[in-house]
Amino acid sequence: MDRRLPFLDLASPTFSTRSQEVHTARQTAWCARTPFGYAVLRHRQGGMILRDRRFRQGSHSWPNMVGLKGSFAEFWKRSVISLEGEEHSALRKIAQNALAQEHIVALEPDFVEIAETLCDNLLSHEPFDIIDGFTEPFAGQAITTLLGLPLHISERLAADATCLGLAMGPEAINYQAEVNASVDRLTKMANRLLDAPPSGSFVARLISEDYEDRQALIDLTVISIFGGVDTTRAQLAFAAHLFSQHPEQWTWLRNNPQAVSNAIDEVIRMRPTTTWATREALEDVTIGDVIIRAGETVHILVHASATDPETGHDGNFDIRVRRKPHFGFGGGAHHCLGHLVARTDMTAALNVWLRRWEAIELAEEPVFLPDSGNTSPLTMSVMPVWAN
Repeated sequence: MDRRLPFLDLASPTFSTRSQEVHTARQTAWCARTPFGYAVLRHRQGGMILRDRRFRQGSHSWPNMVGLKGSFAEFWKRSVISLEGEEHSALRKIAQNALAQEHIVALEPDFVEIAETLCDNLLSHEPFDIIDGFTEPFAGQAITTLLGLPLHISERLAADATCLGLAMGPEAINYQAEVNASVDRLTKMANRLLDAPPSGSFVARLISEDYEDRQALIDLTVISIFGGVDTTRAQLAFAAHLFSQHPEQWTWLRNNPQAVSNAIDEVIRMRPTTTWATREALEDVTIGDVIIRAGETVHILVHASATDPETGHDGNFDIRVRRKPHFGFGGGAHHCLGHLVARTDMTAALNVWLRRWEAIELAEEPVFLPDSGNTSPLTMSVMPVWAN
């Protein structure tokens, strides 16, 4: 690894991928050294790497990097997120068909109804924790709806999916037992779903493709539950936090709801729950004056690359401005399979908030997971101003 480059301690629980330390490093080099490989700090180089076939998905090695063993590590290494070549392409095609736009858009009225019901339940609770009261149950019920399952099982499903997110942070080893138990429960659920998939559901569409590797379909179902819950749960909470800090933009969005899609992208740029996208070099690759050796890992930092001054971003949260695409959903051959689900359910939730809440105010300061790997608010007590 090139010792001339700045060093960023991504493994530290006190490190933030949005810190001034990262911005200072970005001024001097397009990448930095970390305990987990290189961190890519600039947008152009990040996009190049995500599209470059000389790199493979790098997340397959994450359990080894942080010392995880057991059910989760085994699941992660064999899941679609860690596969390459024909096997990856075949599974990805099946998932894309099962998550096609017409199937997901058809669920939008259900997502709206879920959000409305949750808001109704919160009317007499003030202040309330937005994660416990809304974002986690909403994400769980949205994925339960995708699976064609009754909503009453969503609480356990959401809790297990949220637990898996702890495996993707710098303190993952501290949660190994809980993470393994959660992946075991979700695997059993997926196995049962494959035996008796609800008609018209995501899993019913998966098995209609006659793919022979049952374990691969089980893992695909589990990874879809994990990503679907964890992303929506955290990004909606981050949205609430950002809009509590920028009330004038919430007011503007209430008057311009057609900009919700752009608002979601700006939330991801500024407070991504997945703070980096990972790749591994298959051969020696030279970018500028840096040689990335075969087998070395690179992490494209989502916030740093999205706010790179070369993109025209000034570093400020502004939903009214059109920006260059961010890498919050990865890119290239491993672009997030569930991005349309996340965009659709988050859009439904935000539109309900816009109708129901004139403003979002914090009741107390939130508590966050470390801002590295997968991150999220842990607690966030809010007092929305309800519309008449």
